[in-house]
Amino acid sequence: MRPVDILRKKRDGHALEPAEIDAFIHGVTTQTWPDYQISALLMAIVLNGMKAEETANLTRAMVYSGQKLDLSDLPGVKVDKHSTGGVGDKLSLILAPLAAACGVTVPMMSGRGLGHTGGTLDKLESIPGFRVGLSLPEFRAALEKVGCALIGQTGEIAPADKILYALRDVTATVESIPLITASIMSKKIAEGIDALVLDVKCGRGAFMKNRTDARKLAESLVATGNANGVRTQALITAMESPLGRAVGNALEVIESLETLKGRGPSDVEALSVALAARMVLVGGRAKSLGEAETKVAEALRSGQGLEKFRQIIAHQGGHPEVVDDYSRLPIASKRALVRSDSSGYVGSLNAELLGRATMVLGAGRDRVEDAVDHSVGAILVKKVGDVVQEGEMLVELHYNAAWALDAAMALAQQAFVVEEVPPPHYPQILESLGDN
Repeated sequence: MRPVDILRKKRDGHALEPAEIDAFIHGVTTQTWPDYQISALLMAIVLNGMKAEETANLTRAMVYSGQKLDLSDLPGVKVDKHSTGGVGDKLSLILAPLAAACGVTVPMMSGRGLGHTGGTLDKLESIPGFRVGLSLPEFRAALEKVGCALIGQTGEIAPADKILYALRDVTATVESIPLITASIMSKKIAEGIDALVLDVKCGRGAFMKNRTDARKLAESLVATGNANGVRTQALITAMESPLGRAVGNALEVIESLETLKGRGPSDVEALSVALAARMVLVGGRAKSLGEAETKVAEALRSGQGLEKFRQIIAHQGGHPEVVDDYSRLPIASKRALVRSDSSGYVGSLNAELLGRATMVLGAGRDRVEDAVDHSVGAILVKKVGDVVQEGEMLVELHYNAAWALDAAMALAQQAFVVEEVPPPHYPQILESLGDN
């Protein structure tokens, strides 16, 4: 089966057969397809799309480009959660221990932040000693002992995705729902999970800027997961303004711990409970969503979720003392205040601009290999709908590098729009898919 024949077929807008997709992924992983032919097929997919069956087959081929974990010997239903990424999105640090405290086994492989959105691994690595690079045997041992493990992708999991992503990044082929779907779902399915709950972000601070595109991605993810034997549900959630008040790695760890102590921002707690409840439901630990929400709320109220996170930290080599002593986390050396230049109501708060402000300070990265400063970030003093007076503080920036401050402050100032009338209220959860 010649690569050029597969390229021509997709170039002309025809659907690829499973054997043709298998040949493509085999060529990727064995490097028998040169980069220019791989890139040509990626561009043909971007331009002509893929049918749902093609996307499912591409995902399956990418799963089996490496090792698919078998966790069937572990008791219960294995459930993971994935977010498409947003500013201030620290929910994995909260809902994973909450779901595990309710008896769900949670094998969670997460990623690093890229661009203006944060990554779960970067937040976890701000905890001194925390190891996200567990081997697969260590990963399994953590699941057996603690019921939850939070790690990065290992080399054995969907290696084709790593090769394809690197090429997509430099060939303008990132923006394709079939390719995004296969990238996300191949790694999740290869974990050996039975069920998956997705948080598809929608808005200025998300990859998908409008609801139509977010719905298309959510539908593709749900269909692909179910077609590959993983029960999949998705929530489409708003990402116009940041989640919670903390943006930045160590700052978000603190806010996560505060939420697990029952003192977190209401939007963070509400969405964490909503997603964790769906994990509990698909994990077979509740018979209805209402019962699952009650169980998760009790795990939060009783402190069981907090203690589960303490166990996760300790088992993965971190210092569990950070749960009670935040001074053990990285702390930026300087503070700067961004103040309002008018009075009124915070009408909107651009999540992307605020994310870029913290990125300028060092909280994010342009490329995967870039280093991050775990201590820097922002604390929102005002959120959408709040009353603000001229000269009043909007956000507190935590920084170390003085040379970066002016640019960060300008972006943060631009993120806030103050209006004369209060803004309308919009729901946090826009839509749910795959509930049946």
